[in-house]
Amino acid sequence: MLFRREVLEGIAEGRINRVFRVWAEPPVRAGSTQRTWAGIIVIDSVTSVTPEEITEDDAHHSGFKNREALLTALSKSTKQGGYHRVMLHLGGPDPKSELADNADLTDQELADLKTALDTIDTRSRRAPWTRDVLHLIEEHPGLRAQELAEHLNRDKLPFKADVRRLKALGLTESLETGYHLSPRGKTLMKYLRSQYE
Repeated sequence: MLFRREVLEGIAEGRINRVFRVWAEPPVRAGSTQRTWAGIIVIDSVTSVTPEEITEDDAHHSGFKNREALLTALSKSTKQGGYHRVMLHLGGPDPKSELADNADLTDQELADLKTALDTIDTRSRRAPWTRDVLHLIEEHPGLRAQELAEHLNRDKLPFKADVRRLKALGLTESLETGYHLSPRGKTLMKYLRSQYE
């Protein structure tokens, strides 16, 4: 489930506690969670509603000025299905985000990260790629995945899968468009460059 930046900000600040979607079949259910840059979003309930059941209170707590604005937005959806009210809250910070924010790394931690990259490269079915992808993201923060992949003559989906592996190590972070190096990733890149000086 995708969230606009302003919605995530509203959830993080406690102003927004529900969103509305047009779905034939809800892809989320009560109790499920979703990682976002704002933290872990927890789904409290998913309810099918008619337009008449959507209230002014719903509008205000989903980030809209009024009920009319919310209904207008829903009517413009290109998806087929009925309206659904999704109640949610911020469950806490994403552990991976906390990892990514940690730039105060010991020499041993940096050496371990270098070893992790070496292992990924060694097991790769193609040429080593981890440093190339990290350097590309460092040089082009916010560039779309498709364009980043083209820089390396790669297909987008396999490229995004590789970036997810780097993200799991806390080295990259997703933006609304593209990626950038996390504080942890920037520290590692400085360390890797120092190895060749």
